[in-house]
Amino acid sequence: MTLPPYAPPLPLYAPALRPSTLRVEREGAVLRLELNCPETGNAVTEAMLDDLLRALAVPDPDVRVLVLSGAGDDFCLGGDRGEFADWLDEDPAGRGIRIAGEKARRVCEAISASHAVTVARVQGRAIGAGLALALACDLRVGADTAGFRLPELALGLPTAWGGVLPRLIHEVGAARARELILTGRAFDATEAHELSVLQRVVPESELDQAVTAWTKPLVRRPEAALRVTKALLNSYAAPTRLADPSVLDAELMATVAAATRRR
Repeated sequence: MTLPPYAPPLPLYAPALRPSTLRVEREGAVLRLELNCPETGNAVTEAMLDDLLRALAVPDPDVRVLVLSGAGDDFCLGGDRGEFADWLDEDPAGRGIRIAGEKARRVCEAISASHAVTVARVQGRAIGAGLALALACDLRVGADTAGFRLPELALGLPTAWGGVLPRLIHEVGAARARELILTGRAFDATEAHELSVLQRVVPESELDQAVTAWTKPLVRRPEAALRVTKALLNSYAAPTRLADPSVLDAELMATVAAATRRR
């Protein structure tokens, strides 16, 4: 598999012939990561988490903006349920879920803590893990036809993927987060904007223009000032979360999934 020159090399243990689940493009100071499994609605698999970790592992200091998007009709339909079931078949105690859950936490932390400003470009549906990936980004723009949902409770799982719970509470408030999680109801782009899940809503045909409207001035900002400003924003936001036990997400997901399966 041939990689662009700016990407970190494949580790020796990486599967040589596995097609990438991620399309990576670099344009000047903008790095674009596109979830590239449109046939499954960009459902998150362990392979996709590995590809994201590899793309985020060695930050390029010349990258000022990182844009996360999804190929096809949907941004991301959440975790791959088939793979989830396979993990439980292989190990009813949930070891596979723990491993993938830890990778999910590392991916979302890498996006959130990136020195670059991260932008989520959302079209179609962003469900479960898809919403978590979007929330990890600094700026989020969505099509006016986009839809969102956190269905984990209905599936017998806790809302514990990639640190989504503290981020959701921080962005939308505890009362609204509680209602969205406990009911599992879908909400549209208009409500997502009211909740600050999205900072901007545009027609789908204008999504790229909206992303450019953000990236164009950002790439002109002095690198040091941009990096420190983002670090300050993250630092000041952290205390308002009160607690962030997302390090336990993988363990919680695995434990509850295994218990639900036994019942």
